[in-house]
Amino acid sequence: MFNVLASIAALSFLAHVVLLVASLYAGRFDRSKYFWSHATLWLTGGIVFLLALLYSGSGKSGFIDYFDTGFKKMMILAGTVLLSFVAHKVVSRLIVKGRGKAA
Repeated sequence: MFNVLASIAALSFLAHVVLLVASLYAGRFDRSKYFWSHATLWLTGGIVFLLALLYSGSGKSGFIDYFDTGFKKMMILAGTVLLSFVAHKVVSRLIVKGRGKAA
């Protein structure tokens, strides 16, 4: 189950990157793809949080074992929210304003 969840998290993050790039492709801003980009980022954070809840301290992953306290586990969610917020601000201020109206 660990490998399945880790694979889903990796694919979700890959989908996040692809959708983010696609939402800004060809000089147009696609709100729908941009929303799904954020949704897949949140999904990735949620899955990593679940992995930490289920498997931290088990020795299955050095990365997941790092999240051995409740505070560190909550930092996964906080980091996800912060990354989403910063990415949104960068895109809205630098890219969307520079290109005019969104599609």
